[in-house]
Amino acid sequence: MNKDIGVAVIGTGFGEKIHIPGFQKHPKTQVVAVYNRDLEKAKAIASTHNIAQACDRLQDTLALPDVSAVSISTPPFLHYEMAKLALQAGKHILLEKPMTLTAEEARELYQLAAAKNVVAMMDFEFRFIPAWQLLAEYLAQGYVGQKRLVKIDWLVSSRADASRPWNWYAQKDKGGGALGAIGSHAFDYISWLFGSVGRLSAQLSTAISERPDPTSNGQLKPVDADDTCLVMLELADGTPCQMTISSVTYQGRGHFVEVYGDRGTLVLGSENQKDYVHGFHLKAAPVGKPLSEVEIPNRLIFSRNYSDGRLAPFIRVVDEWVKGIEAGKEITPSFKEGVYSQLLMDLTHQSHETGTWVDVPKLEEFLTAG
Repeated sequence: MNKDIGVAVIGTGFGEKIHIPGFQKHPKTQVVAVYNRDLEKAKAIASTHNIAQACDRLQDTLALPDVSAVSISTPPFLHYEMAKLALQAGKHILLEKPMTLTAEEARELYQLAAAKNVVAMMDFEFRFIPAWQLLAEYLAQGYVGQKRLVKIDWLVSSRADASRPWNWYAQKDKGGGALGAIGSHAFDYISWLFGSVGRLSAQLSTAISERPDPTSNGQLKPVDADDTCLVMLELADGTPCQMTISSVTYQGRGHFVEVYGDRGTLVLGSENQKDYVHGFHLKAAPVGKPLSEVEIPNRLIFSRNYSDGRLAPFIRVVDEWVKGIEAGKEITPSFKEGVYSQLLMDLTHQSHETGTWVDVPKLEEFLTAG
């Protein structure tokens, strides 16, 4: 089968670990160029992965005749300008989360993608993990009945070590922090699984207020990005939802979504701290019965697993993106879902700063307001 979609990979951290191998394993995509602001690094990565072109200017990358699509996996503060250039050049785009730094920027990109008639997709990979897909099916079938409570815990130790270096992740104005890194995912799957949000109340905190800067002999620099987020949400259907996320919890329980209703309970969870995809199990119980694990049907299971669990769902994301490009139509999760996740993050910050509950506008109204 011909690899007929030429992709340029923009960003070479997560891009090299997941995007490049993911595109290279898909039968219809070919990585034809890689971008890094350091040309020598770009060349080294291109050589390692047998990629034809290496660039240190985004404009040069977008001008390459073989590039019809781009993936962007740079830090969040670079997303808006890079995605805007790619969209203006008429390229299909796959963008890492969080979408931008503000919902207004995200909305502008959504509108530009629509105007350019390109397929713009977000890498919200939890939608493509088998146990999560099974949870969505159970919810759609009404397994729990009328929802009474949704509880989300995402407690990991990825940044619990105070000696972990200071970088963009430590800076709020660069899009750093736990809210952007994992809260963006949670807000997307809340919308996917349970519908829109009516209002929210949030408290953000920073447990590790200084980290050593490797570029200045380990001098401690201030951290102003959150590492723990407590969010109370009232879903549009009235269901209360409690979300606790933290990246500084030694021996944290992992990632769990619990759904309680008048007819039953569903618990999706993983205690795996080293791989946020591998290890999920779904347990279910009708009223009066104990929780028991549900077997994942073969139709949902990954055709192949990889040592890095993120790769299999990313390949599924790419597959949906390719289908959208071939059909010339928007594919979920699109930039529309990216805007909603960004909007909920913005309102989380607003609630924290004002100490109040904040109403969440309807997405369609927000998209047409700007």
